[in-house]
Amino acid sequence: MIWIAVIAVLMVAGALTYLYLTSTLDANTVVATTLGVFFSVLLGCGLFAAAFFSSKSGYDQNVTDVTKSEIASQSDPIQRDFTTSATKPPRSPELPPPGQEC
Repeated sequence: MIWIAVIAVLMVAGALTYLYLTSTLDANTVVATTLGVFFSVLLGCGLFAAAFFSSKSGYDQNVTDVTKSEIASQSDPIQRDFTTSATKPPRSPELPPPGQEC
Protein backbone atom coordinates (compact mmCIF):
# COMPACT_ATOMS: atom_id res chain seq x y z
CA MET A 1 0.00 0.00 0.00
CA ILE A 2 2.87 2.35 0.72
CA TRP A 3 4.21 1.90 -2.81
CA ILE A 4 1.04 3.51 -4.20
CA ALA A 5 1.72 6.62 -2.12
CA VAL A 6 5.35 6.61 -3.28
CA ILE A 7 4.22 6.43 -6.91
CA ALA A 8 1.75 9.26 -6.27
CA VAL A 9 4.52 11.42 -4.78
CA LEU A 10 6.75 10.70 -7.77
CA MET A 11 3.94 11.65 -10.15
CA VAL A 12 3.42 14.92 -8.26
CA ALA A 13 7.14 15.65 -8.47
CA GLY A 14 7.08 14.92 -12.20
CA ALA A 15 4.06 17.15 -12.77
CA LEU A 16 5.56 20.02 -10.78
CA THR A 17 8.87 19.66 -12.63
CA TYR A 18 7.08 19.80 -15.97
CA LEU A 19 5.11 22.87 -14.91
CA TYR A 20 8.26 24.53 -13.60
CA LEU A 21 10.06 23.98 -16.91
CA THR A 22 7.17 25.13 -19.12
CA SER A 23 5.56 27.95 -17.13
CA THR A 24 5.70 29.95 -13.95
CA LEU A 25 4.62 28.40 -10.69
CA ASP A 26 2.65 30.21 -8.04
CA ALA A 27 1.26 28.86 -4.76
CA ASN A 28 -2.20 28.14 -6.20
CA THR A 29 -0.76 26.09 -9.05
CA VAL A 30 1.47 24.08 -6.74
CA VAL A 31 -1.33 23.29 -4.29
CA ALA A 32 -3.85 22.43 -7.02
CA THR A 33 -1.38 20.25 -8.92
CA THR A 34 -0.18 18.48 -5.78
CA LEU A 35 -3.67 17.65 -4.53
CA GLY A 36 -5.08 16.86 -7.95
CA VAL A 37 -2.30 14.57 -9.13
CA PHE A 38 -1.82 12.85 -5.76
CA PHE A 39 -5.48 12.01 -5.21
CA SER A 40 -6.04 11.10 -8.87
CA VAL A 41 -3.26 8.53 -8.68
CA LEU A 42 -4.62 7.16 -5.39
CA LEU A 43 -8.15 6.98 -6.76
CA GLY A 44 -7.02 5.31 -9.98
CA CYS A 45 -4.97 2.71 -8.14
CA GLY A 46 -7.83 2.07 -5.72
CA LEU A 47 -10.34 1.54 -8.52
CA PHE A 48 -7.99 -0.81 -10.37
CA ALA A 49 -7.39 -2.74 -7.16
CA ALA A 50 -11.16 -3.01 -6.58
CA ALA A 51 -11.68 -4.26 -10.13
CA PHE A 52 -8.96 -6.90 -9.80
CA PHE A 53 -10.22 -7.98 -6.37
CA SER A 54 -13.77 -8.25 -7.68
CA SER A 55 -12.61 -10.27 -10.67
CA LYS A 56 -10.55 -12.68 -8.58
CA SER A 57 -13.20 -13.14 -5.85
CA GLY A 58 -15.79 -14.69 -8.19
CA TYR A 59 -18.62 -12.28 -7.40
CA ASP A 60 -18.71 -11.07 -11.00
CA GLN A 61 -19.16 -14.59 -12.30
CA ASN A 62 -22.20 -15.13 -10.08
CA VAL A 63 -23.86 -12.02 -11.50
CA THR A 64 -23.04 -13.06 -15.06
CA ASP A 65 -24.49 -16.55 -14.52
CA VAL A 66 -27.73 -15.15 -13.07
CA THR A 67 -28.10 -12.67 -15.92
CA LYS A 68 -27.56 -15.39 -18.54
CA SER A 69 -30.12 -17.69 -16.93
CA GLU A 70 -32.70 -14.87 -16.74
CA ILE A 71 -32.23 -14.05 -20.43
CA ALA A 72 -32.44 -17.72 -21.43
CA SER A 73 -35.68 -18.20 -19.47
CA GLN A 74 -37.54 -15.38 -21.18
CA SER A 75 -40.25 -16.61 -23.54
CA ASP A 76 -40.25 -13.62 -25.89
CA PRO A 77 -37.56 -14.20 -28.56
CA ILE A 78 -37.43 -10.52 -29.51
CA GLN A 79 -36.10 -9.60 -26.07
CA ARG A 80 -33.48 -12.36 -26.19
CA ASP A 81 -32.21 -12.08 -29.74
CA PHE A 82 -31.42 -8.56 -30.87
CA THR A 83 -29.93 -9.73 -34.17
CA THR A 84 -33.15 -10.90 -35.84
CA SER A 85 -34.89 -8.80 -38.44
CA ALA A 86 -37.93 -8.48 -36.14
CA THR A 87 -36.00 -6.13 -33.89
CA LYS A 88 -34.85 -3.77 -36.62
CA PRO A 89 -36.70 -0.45 -36.67
CA PRO A 90 -38.94 0.18 -39.67
CA ARG A 91 -37.30 1.99 -42.56
CA SER A 92 -38.15 5.64 -42.86
CA PRO A 93 -39.66 6.80 -46.15
CA GLU A 94 -37.17 8.16 -48.62
CA LEU A 95 -36.74 11.90 -48.63
CA PRO A 96 -37.44 13.81 -51.82
CA PRO A 97 -34.48 15.22 -53.74
CA PRO A 98 -33.25 18.66 -52.62
CA GLY A 99 -35.36 21.53 -53.97
CA GLN A 100 -38.48 19.41 -54.34
CA GLU A 101 -41.36 19.93 -51.89
CA CYS A 102 -42.98 17.07 -50.03
